[in-house]
Amino acid sequence: MIPEELRYTEEHEWVATRTETLVRVGITEYAQQQLGDVVHVQLPEVGERVEQGSPIGEVESTKSVSELFAPLTGEVTAVNDEAVDQPELLNSDPYGEGWLVEIEVDDPDTLDGLLDAEAYTPLTRG
Repeated sequence: MIPEELRYTEEHEWVATRTETLVRVGITEYAQQQLGDVVHVQLPEVGERVEQGSPIGEVESTKSVSELFAPLTGEVTAVNDEAVDQPELLNSDPYGEGWLVEIEVDDPDTLDGLLDAEAYTPLTRG
């Protein structure tokens, strides 16, 4: 199931709008299924600037290591330490407790460039 209220990237990250300029980011259900059991998460530091499309961390599973990409340009304002300490949260609750970072976005209009659920769905059909 793909939550309708979220936006998505082609790299299988989801973006939830928290305020006009603050977003929460995680990996999708599809991404965690493809990865398998997540065993390690590396995330950027709070205060770090991130550029849309640039790597900001890694998710390591029993199958592979996958890079995380910034869905938008801005500053990291929060990191989910629970997901770092308990990476299995990405498997058990990717849209909830398994969120990864929050970003204060430079230009909120760039959210419009992300995929909606309907546009993202075909990317999950392999």
